[in-house]
Amino acid sequence: SPRSPAGMLPVVAGLLLAVAAGGRGSATGDQESPAGSRFVCTSLPLDAASAGCPLPPVPMQGGALPPEEELKATVLQLRETVLQQKETIGSQREAIRELTGKLSRCEGADGKSATGTWKKELGKGKDTMGDLPRDPAQVIDQLSRTMQTLKDRLESLEHQLRANVSYAALPNDLREMLQRRLGDLERQLLSKVAELEDEKSLLHNETSAHRQKTETALNALLERVSELEKGNSAFKSPDEFKVSLPLRTNYLYGKIKKTLPELYAFTVCLWLRSSASPGIGTPFSYAVPGQANEIVLIEWGNNPIELLINDKVAQLPLFISDGKWHHICITWTTRDGMWEAFQDGEKLGTGENLAPWHPIKPGGVLILGQEQDTVGGRFDATQAFVGEMSQFNIWDRVLKAEDIMNIANCSTNMPGNIIPWVDNNVDVFGGATKWPVETCEERLLDL
Repeated sequence: SPRSPAGMLPVVAGLLLAVAAGGRGSATGDQESPAGSRFVCTSLPLDAASAGCPLPPVPMQGGALPPEEELKATVLQLRETVLQQKETIGSQREAIRELTGKLSRCEGADGKSATGTWKKELGKGKDTMGDLPRDPAQVIDQLSRTMQTLKDRLESLEHQLRANVSYAALPNDLREMLQRRLGDLERQLLSKVAELEDEKSLLHNETSAHRQKTETALNALLERVSELEKGNSAFKSPDEFKVSLPLRTNYLYGKIKKTLPELYAFTVCLWLRSSASPGIGTPFSYAVPGQANEIVLIEWGNNPIELLINDKVAQLPLFISDGKWHHICITWTTRDGMWEAFQDGEKLGTGENLAPWHPIKPGGVLILGQEQDTVGGRFDATQAFVGEMSQFNIWDRVLKAEDIMNIANCSTNMPGNIIPWVDNNVDVFGGATKWPVETCEERLLDL
């Protein structure tokens, strides 16, 4: 007979307890649980249930169905839920067993299977025990690197396959084209070898000519040494000598032993003779640390003769490349950078603003016949002086015009108070020589 709603609540409670037990007992209590215990559904009085074991309220559907139907629907829903959970657990257990079997086979292969290779690739050489990283981004990155490695290996195999194709397997037209290419390359190579042989021959001829010039200069030097050893040609006076620089090289030069003090004005005078073309080169240069062009007199190429002070330039109206002796004087003062140029006692030009208010620095190196790119060295053969020079003197003041005229016409002998022209103050190097000089009157006749 139908039960009352109040009497059915204990039965529902028993069913819920059975389901909550995870399938270890049935709703009827007829089966044993894995632990050997039984679950028995018994009807409890309403007051006992409310007093000792409070039960969760069962949702009612507005009384649309009778209580017995509601209980049946609830039981059916619970059974369906249990069945779905069992199916899910079963499928997961199958998957776990399958993965466990695969893992056991991979571990049993001892690193020789393909999975071992994957483990090495994914683990970057580490023993990951088959566990993949849990970070999806890291997994994707590792898979990308593995795919790139496989792609590289595939490309390498393709290159090897192409390289292993024999020459005989090529089509006839391709073999002919390759033969033509090889013939062209061989002809080009032979042509290049012939050009190199021609250049070698020309270089040998130029070297022979240069060697002959050098031997001539050395022979002259040996003759000079022989004369000095015989004692036949000692200088009559310490200042009656000239320096000869017969070749345009970067190793013939003279050097003044003394250096310059700090100067606020100077006068430089010298006798020189040159017929070099184009340009006579560099009669003298004075370099100091940090400034290789402190004082330079140079005629380079087709340019006019120039005076450089602290790397500033003034062009001088001098013409001295006719192969005759000429007397040259140059004056300069730091005040407004005023300069004057004299040739054979006559003032030919003047100017200003040449390194104004710049004092000449002391402690440098004074070279005859070469332009210095560093202090005392790094000469350039194209800027070398070719010819002879004598009576190179420097004063620490601007000489008067009449004094310069008297020096040029041989009416007075005025050695420089800073740099005098004396034998023991001039050294020569690289084949440059010292010779007795003609008298001043003989040089005047050469003008």
